Amino acid sequence: MHIKRATTSDFAQLILIWENSVRATHDFLPEKMIATLRPLILNNYLPNLQVYMSVDEQNSITGFMAIEQNRLEMLFIAPTSRRKGIGKALLQYAVTHFAVNEVDVNEQNKQAIDFYQRQGFKVYDRSELDGEGNPFPLLHLRLGDSNIGNLENRVSAAN
Repeated sequence: MHIKRATTSDFAQLILIWENSVRATHDFLPEKMIATLRPLILNNYLPNLQVYMSVDEQNSITGFMAIEQNRLEMLFIAPTSRRKGIGKALLQYAVTHFAVNEVDVNEQNKQAIDFYQRQGFKVYDRSELDGEGNPFPLLHLRLGDSNIGNLENRVSAAN
């Protein structure tokens, strides 16, 4: 597996990974909301963020992340590629190369909260509404300076 910058020609595949991943992990989101978010992700978010993807030996995209400054805006792994260290590898890449130390997570997405907390992120705030103003509370998490080296060590040990 390696990580590389995504281009606009990759976005059609990335939106499919996003959609499949959301359906697998965001059971609190109704189909109507997924349908509303899909064009926003594809046309507004992906083109305006730094997007990196993980690619396997067959050159298939297995996951992606989107970054803005020090914030991880998205991290989605194809359902068939979950639990293989791809999310950890993408997160370490973001921390190491872009000094990412913040992420927002839907409060109902317990899997994601657990994942980030295992990587050393801690909740520092909460919002009642998501970024689009919908009633899906967000937890704001931050990686402390003392945890950055620990994250790199944990990811290296896992690989």
